[in-house]
Amino acid sequence: MLNNIGLPGLLLIAVVVLVLFGRGKISSLMGEVGKGITAFKKGVDDGKQEIEDEAAAVARDVTPEEEKDKV
Repeated sequence: MLNNIGLPGLLLIAVVVLVLFGRGKISSLMGEVGKGITAFKKGVDDGKQEIEDEAAAVARDVTPEEEKDKV
């Protein structure tokens, strides 16, 4: 169904949305979408960091005892 929408169809949809909601409403909506994407990326990065921190805490030291004394 969506494969049949061409450039004229997309332009028509954009004009109808602009008329219905107005420029100010659309720009504020896009700003909120941008904030949401930024928050999602930050959450993903925080999750990765948390997993790495847990893995580092669980990691054990395998250095032989005689090597530890040389430091």
